[in-house]
Amino acid sequence: MAKKIPMRQCIGCGEMKSKKELLRILHTQEEEILLDATGRKNGRGAYICPNAECLKRAKKSKGLERSFKMKIDEEIYDSLTKEIEIFEKSIRNAGNGDESR
Repeated sequence: MAKKIPMRQCIGCGEMKSKKELLRILHTQEEEILLDATGRKNGRGAYICPNAECLKRAKKSKGLERSFKMKIDEEIYDSLTKEIEIFEKSIRNAGNGDESR
């Protein structure tokens, strides 16, 4: 019997993808919103594709605000955008075989 792959929906583009393909944005009990690279931290999570375009779509459609049932400040979107850009660069560098020293 094949093992079931957990699927999640991106809050930006709405595509269903495997959990491992998406990044988890976390809303903690301390009212923080941050990127959870491990996918295991405690809190309410929303999933997004690892690209800045999906974050822009989520901002425009208020996907994060709906997921967390709260208003999201502009500074949080800026912080998430920077973190996703760093993540994108690390993925590209890993795919090209480049190593930053």
